[in-house]
Amino acid sequence: MDILLASSNSHKKEELNLLLSPHRIFIPTDFNINFDVEETGTTFEENAMLKARALLSLSEGITDMPVLADDSGLLVDALPGELGVHTARFGSPDGTTLLTAAEKNILLTQRMKGLEKAERGARFICVLTMLFRDGSEITVKGVSEGSILEEPEAVGGFGYDPVFFNNEAGCSNYALGKDKGRFSHRGKAVRLLLQELENRS
Repeated sequence: MDILLASSNSHKKEELNLLLSPHRIFIPTDFNINFDVEETGTTFEENAMLKARALLSLSEGITDMPVLADDSGLLVDALPGELGVHTARFGSPDGTTLLTAAEKNILLTQRMKGLEKAERGARFICVLTMLFRDGSEITVKGVSEGSILEEPEAVGGFGYDPVFFNNEAGCSNYALGKDKGRFSHRGKAVRLLLQELENRS
């Protein structure tokens, strides 16, 4: 199946192409669609649905592909309400100027300085919503439980991976490398989505 992803992020396109194989992922720019939606939802589910509906409407008459939207983020027990749907904007001085991943990781570990391991609980959540042209839909959620490390494991790495210890894997998301999809919130959500798609066929 060919699927239109509600994102202009080529990194996310590559990641989902691998995870969803043999299905093929396309993004709006592949069809010269200008896609930029303000994420005003208060939950991952609301934001995923908002993005999916917007792109379904924008792509009407251009392609018959179903639309897939992803909304994900990090929840930290010690900082309630500060990340979650605002994960990408964490630490932003004005809500629009974004810190780099490295800056956010340093800020997060600084904000949690002195906390015991039992107080450092955190989880990554990924919600995938898929809308079909016949009006049907699928929504799934993947969760990875873990904790925030005292210091980032690396300066590089994707997002919060260098500071997130994955309980199931027994190491940081950064250390997982190519095995990340096996343990990640997005990998878990994708496997649930694949099951749902198989049930439809």
